[in-house]
Amino acid sequence: MITADQLKDIKERTAALKQYLGIDEKIIQVEEEQLRTQAPGFWDDAKAAEAQMKKVKSLQGWVDGYKAVYNLTEEVEIAMEMFREEAVTEEEVDDAYARALAAIEELELKNMLRQEADSMSCVLKINSGAGGTESQDWSEMLMRMYMRWAEANKYKLSTINLQEGDEAGIKTATIQIDGPFAYGYLKGENGVHRLVRVSPYNAQGKRMTSFASVFVTPLVDDTIEIVINPALLSWDLFRSGGAGGQNVNKVESGVRLRYQYKDPDTGEEEEILIENTETRDQPKNKEKALALLKSQLYDKELKKRQREKDKIEAGKKKIEWGSQIRSYVFDDRRVKDHRTGHQTSDVGGVMDGKIDGFIKAYLMEFAEEAQ
Repeated sequence: MITADQLKDIKERTAALKQYLGIDEKIIQVEEEQLRTQAPGFWDDAKAAEAQMKKVKSLQGWVDGYKAVYNLTEEVEIAMEMFREEAVTEEEVDDAYARALAAIEELELKNMLRQEADSMSCVLKINSGAGGTESQDWSEMLMRMYMRWAEANKYKLSTINLQEGDEAGIKTATIQIDGPFAYGYLKGENGVHRLVRVSPYNAQGKRMTSFASVFVTPLVDDTIEIVINPALLSWDLFRSGGAGGQNVNKVESGVRLRYQYKDPDTGEEEEILIENTETRDQPKNKEKALALLKSQLYDKELKKRQREKDKIEAGKKKIEWGSQIRSYVFDDRRVKDHRTGHQTSDVGGVMDGKIDGFIKAYLMEFAEEAQ
């Protein structure tokens, strides 16, 4: 059974969270911000109203999160008192403690997500590296891993674009993950993921190394102004659908957006290419493609700010977005993050979406310098 010191620890962490999060101030803020939503003509400006409702929801979320932690901690204390009176079992006390501890750790982790974009939904894109079928199979495994993680955390998933491999797996996939703090949790997944295994696609049963890149960008909404120059934008239309039969799309509903982006500081030019085959409705696909373009442009601005911050704080360890970040070595039963040193032997669990340990290790090491 848990000790008195363990109870003391969770009570102190709960009290610390109240202070860190400024819960008393947030309760007052919620009341003030809710009053603004009751003003006459509040909904006349839909965009401003939406931003205000989002602000209220965010503040209330922190208050509700803390109240849940406080109540669970109280339940542990009550359970220990009832155990002394032989009204509950040791197992019931331990269960109450486990629930409280999990809630505290979740709120502590969320407290690390204070950047402007952290609370947003996100778009996650996976591209297979060189290596043909092997790397395409690895890309599909990664897509499944992130989808399992999202489902376990009750996020809404939608597949925006998917290009299947020639024999197996996928060449590229873009998925949208909707829900609070999806970007904040997944932003550390940016980079190259390396797989080492005995390949089922190699007749000699050789150990193969495969690579896939992951790009995560925040999904901006209409409350954030992003300027798109129409003169730099062009569209290609194409048919999207399955390989044959009734599912073949007879019309050009797939859209390919090209945007000639020029960095305002360096003058460097690049073409941003976005494909969307999510629906059979071309206007809807165009609308989503534009939303994804806004997200990419917003992400570029965030990274520009981060680079400027890195220059000022040159002594700090930098976050490298494009480097190899993690190795998955199936034969040795090891998954290791090269930035934090965090590793696990539960390869199967990781591939089933249990990546919270890696997410937490990344945020604990890098959240401070990313503020």
